[in-house]
Amino acid sequence: MALWRMMMPPKYQLLALLAFAVAMVFLENQIQKLEESRGKLERAIARHEVRAVDDRHVQEGLREVTADEEDDVVVIYNRVPKTASTSFTNIAYDLCSKNRYHVLHINTTKNNPVMSLQDQVRFVKNVTSWKEMKPAFYHGHVSFLDFTKFGVTKKPIYINVIRDPIERLVSYYYFLRFGDDYRPGLRRRKQGDKKTFDECVAAGGSDCAPEKLWLQIPFFCGHYSECWNIGSHWALEQAKYNLVNEYMLVGVTEELEDFVMMLEAALPRFFKGAAELYRTGKKSHLRKTSEKKPPTKESIARLQQSAIWKMENEFYEFALEQFQFARAHAVREKDGELYLLAQNFFYEKIYPKTT
Repeated sequence: MALWRMMMPPKYQLLALLAFAVAMVFLENQIQKLEESRGKLERAIARHEVRAVDDRHVQEGLREVTADEEDDVVVIYNRVPKTASTSFTNIAYDLCSKNRYHVLHINTTKNNPVMSLQDQVRFVKNVTSWKEMKPAFYHGHVSFLDFTKFGVTKKPIYINVIRDPIERLVSYYYFLRFGDDYRPGLRRRKQGDKKTFDECVAAGGSDCAPEKLWLQIPFFCGHYSECWNIGSHWALEQAKYNLVNEYMLVGVTEELEDFVMMLEAALPRFFKGAAELYRTGKKSHLRKTSEKKPPTKESIARLQQSAIWKMENEFYEFALEQFQFARAHAVREKDGELYLLAQNFFYEKIYPKTT
């Protein structure tokens, strides 16, 4: 080979090298195409095998999904006040007839989020055994309830939405005084009080005190006494644990459309058509608090000095991180439009082989 190169003129050597390089690139492309074709063939075979296994199971009576099993689903939305919960719940009401499920509002006396022990037992019994109402979507201002404590093996699916703690408090402050555009004629508890949120903070008022921020943590923490001890680090950690382990999905008010899209993909039995319904904005999906004035930087800074805000904000940031992680693996944006990713897994090497 070396002698051949010595005898060949340099320009022919260069041409030979170029021809060899082109041939190698061509071969690599062909090999890559063959690998892609092999992958497609494997996936097609796997899909065929899955269908064959499913058909065989159906024929042998080993795999039957009855209507009762499909409809034996309960979703609980223990909604936190002033987190766009009414807007989201109205979507469920608009879809319930079309998607064939029931919506039930949990109305507690004076909106008390903590149930008595006997009411906890009644509620768990209703949710699990009230077959006439299944599939069901329950919603209400009730703190998280652990169904396993009552011997339940099939737990409901929990979902929720939370909001930046200061923005939520400001919204609630003005809501109590001026209401919103959902029921403008309804008289609110603090109606007639014209004091702004900034004036309340400057005067050290109770309605804008840092203690009023303590709400989202106990709602996720649950029915333990420590959950409602303001500033409890145990409650914060329990709320984080429940969010990760007991909730299928927790969204944030600021990114509600993404939350709705992901729910539609995960629970089409309930939320098929929800994303389009949200985008059209018909009826009362965008509930707004009346007469709300943004707080000044001074008021925000004063609230942020409190240990309570730091804990509630830590929980909010934790929830936001979990939601954004789930969204990053489910949703993409193209040309200003959001869309869901297609299924990204398949089955292969299925044994025993079908005959």
